[in-house]
Amino acid sequence: MLHVTSARALATERAFTTCPVNDSKYRGRECPVNDPSEIRRETDQDLPQSANVLELFYDLVFVFTITQVSHLLATHLTWMGAVQSIIVLLAVWWSWNYTTWFTDEVNPESTLIRVFMIGLMLLSLLMAVSVPQAFGSHALLFAFAYVTIQVGRHSFLTFVAAARGTIERERSGGVLIWFAVAGVFWIGGAFADGGWRIALWILAVIVDYGAPLLLFWLPGRPRLTGNTWSVMPEHFNERFQLFIIIALGETIVVTGSTLSALNINSDRIVALALAFIGTTALWWLYFSSGAEYAHQYLDAADDQGLLARDAYTYAHVVLVAGIIVSAVGDEFVIAHPNDHLTHAQLAVVILGPILYLLAQIYITWRMARYISWPRVGGAIGLIFAGVMGVFVSAMFVSALLLAVLVSIIVFEYLFPSQRFGPHPDVQEEGSPA
Repeated sequence: MLHVTSARALATERAFTTCPVNDSKYRGRECPVNDPSEIRRETDQDLPQSANVLELFYDLVFVFTITQVSHLLATHLTWMGAVQSIIVLLAVWWSWNYTTWFTDEVNPESTLIRVFMIGLMLLSLLMAVSVPQAFGSHALLFAFAYVTIQVGRHSFLTFVAAARGTIERERSGGVLIWFAVAGVFWIGGAFADGGWRIALWILAVIVDYGAPLLLFWLPGRPRLTGNTWSVMPEHFNERFQLFIIIALGETIVVTGSTLSALNINSDRIVALALAFIGTTALWWLYFSSGAEYAHQYLDAADDQGLLARDAYTYAHVVLVAGIIVSAVGDEFVIAHPNDHLTHAQLAVVILGPILYLLAQIYITWRMARYISWPRVGGAIGLIFAGVMGVFVSAMFVSALLLAVLVSIIVFEYLFPSQRFGPHPDVQEEGSPA
């Protein structure tokens, strides 16, 4: 027997009964989940949920930001450079990610929201400008811009966009406090030097990324649950898809600018073609693996807030990391197509696609409780290609990687059921949602 589990129906019932927090002051009383203010987004599911032009405009800053992160890794290809690039990427992603959660709650057509978002854009641009010297002379600018974005946004969400005594204020206030705690380490690290800066910023990242796992628990405050948060599935899913497009677009920019700055010859043109087809393969793998109905899985989930956290907030940063690392690898291949890559360069060339596939494997499992065996096999194939890369030229390694990615695409085309598992509208009774 087949059935459909609708999280929306459950969420609607919760929205007009009692608050989903375990505290006496909320128990047994109605708790409005939607603030009637004009600055909050209309939650009528019959209305369009597409991304707003303001959100698309906001994303333009991150085209430049992703390029800055890519350049940081390419010019600091050491263990320490890798750690620094990871910290910067995690901060950049966290600022964009929580702004996406923010715009999922507020009305982007509101003049006040527009002005506020433009302010966030300016701060994001300052953060992007400071990326190359984030661990040098521009550390304070980077940390100040990041902390101001996080604390400022959620101060607005807590005290302006949420009415007093509502669950919106309770949950956004909890997030705000965690951002403030992490901000102490970010700002403190900016004033520290060398290893102390890295240590403090790693602590800041742990606080930032650990908070959602603890559901922003605070002593003495009502304990929140995963159902405290809900999203507009179509809008939320589209926003993350658009960021993947931004990251893939940055890959094309990097490969094109790399070749244009060198002497153009036939080998480098072939290397550019391999890089471009590889980027296309990454795009194909993402947008043909159930992305067209991923929002339906999100809509049908009983644990919508937790699913959005795991499959989007956490997993998509690994996807983006894979794309950025792939772009840096393509840069090395185009610059030295007939040379043997150094161990560090080879690791970058191989690691990018592996990270990308591993993230997709996890997303597929988390959303559909389905293991994508073709992609598991592909990740293993990429590892073998990396081993062979020690003995062959950079361009041959690139061709091997492309062959693995195209093989996955062809296999899933021939066997469509291997892409993403069962459609969300058809779940076997008793199976996980």
